[in-house]
Amino acid sequence: MPDTGSRRLRADAQRNRDRLLDVAVRAFSQDGPDVTLDAIAKDAGVGIGTLYRHFPTREALIEAAYRNELARLCHAVPDLLLAMPADEATRAWMDRYIDYMTTKRGMADALRAVIASGGSPYAQSRGRLVTAITTLLQAGAATSTLRTDVEPGDVLASLSGVSLAAGEPAQRDQARRLLDLLMDGLRYRAGTGS
Repeated sequence: MPDTGSRRLRADAQRNRDRLLDVAVRAFSQDGPDVTLDAIAKDAGVGIGTLYRHFPTREALIEAAYRNELARLCHAVPDLLLAMPADEATRAWMDRYIDYMTTKRGMADALRAVIASGGSPYAQSRGRLVTAITTLLQAGAATSTLRTDVEPGDVLASLSGVSLAAGEPAQRDQARRLLDLLMDGLRYRAGTGS
């Protein structure tokens, strides 16, 4: 479930907000921080007033778009664990993490503008990611498909390394191979008690 702030929105307002966030992520990732807010509103099929009602500043939109992507990634864990075995859910989530990091890298200039204006888009990122990874690892340990002696922070660091080494869209095959190697390490000796 994406981050919607502290109050509940009407269904149509929520749809507008969600469309604005999706378009903003794509626009800031592809066109950089200087894309016009008018263009984002138009692509989302709403008026500029609707955009400003949800996001009073460019920085508020950028930060909300980034946090929404983080929320989608972290909130995917329960659904993945319901849909497949824990080790497969972990591997599927890793692909989503690489997608998230690619988006984050694409939005880097826009996010720097938020930081320069005093915002803190990354304030909760590490904690939320470690919590998501912890849930996956615990589920895998409970079913003896993943090792019990792995630190979630180490998995996050490894995933970040894969993203740095092979995070460009043209490198997806290499990223998959590296993630498969990481999963082999997470499965090694799983269920043996050692």
